[in-house]
Amino acid sequence: MSTPSTGRSVKISDDERSGWSSDRPRRDGAPPRPADLTVRCRVLAPTDHMRYTPGSLLLIVSASVIERDRFVDRLIEDKAAVLSLDKVRTLLAGRVPEEQLPDKAAELLYAAIKRRLTAGDTVVVALDSLTAQEREPILRLATENKRPRHVIFLDSKVGEEDRQEHDALRKGLEAGDLGAEGVQTAMRLGGSAITDLRKIVFRRAPRQD
Repeated sequence: MSTPSTGRSVKISDDERSGWSSDRPRRDGAPPRPADLTVRCRVLAPTDHMRYTPGSLLLIVSASVIERDRFVDRLIEDKAAVLSLDKVRTLLAGRVPEEQLPDKAAELLYAAIKRRLTAGDTVVVALDSLTAQEREPILRLATENKRPRHVIFLDSKVGEEDRQEHDALRKGLEAGDLGAEGVQTAMRLGGSAITDLRKIVFRRAPRQD
């Protein structure tokens, strides 16, 4: 009669314990999975004044390009910090073949974002869409460079083609679900709250003696 095996605990050495299972190499030789970006996301109430740490990444998300650009032009003083695919596409227009424009614009945008993040500079990205797929590579760059990561969602009127994605983003933001994407703070602005926000600064709070 065979003797039943007894359970044994397995000690994992410190050099194997990296925090995320995705960081450990795959046994089948496949490349490691991308690191998990999950953090706790604080949902901020609308306000008239926002202060972010210098060197932060701020994503502006809106279904309306017109409202997004109006918001950015009004509130972001350092225009050099503002990046978008629109800007890059305009710079590339006529310089690269039309069929190569989307890929080339994305490549240059990510390179510009990475350069500023690596240098510790503030980055404000005016996003083209409401999708997590557009946010993911940008948030990953900021996470890799250990930069603070924030989202402002302009909750404006949308057409039926954007309604489902828009409502899902609003509900996810209010529930703090953007933390799964690496977002540390998120704020939804709708109606008059969009114009009530009168100032965004990237400065440290003054010391209180």
